[in-house]
Amino acid sequence: MPRRDGTGPPGGGGTGRGMGRGGRSAGRMGGNRPGTGQGGKCVCPSCGNAVPHQAGSPCNQIICPKCGTSMVRK
Repeated sequence: MPRRDGTGPPGGGGTGRGMGRGGRSAGRMGGNRPGTGQGGKCVCPSCGNAVPHQAGSPCNQIICPKCGTSMVRK
């Protein structure tokens, strides 16, 4: 008979319901991912123009002043 955490005796058919108790989550934003937080640059994928990232404004909402393409965070 399977235990509550989804495991059972060896060779028994557990229910396979994931990690069970005590699993750790990286949180909503996935932990320390590159491109999050303060600093960094917004770079145009078309022409390579770079501007400093401004807190509170996502780079994909900034338009490149040289060519008009949406910028990406680096």
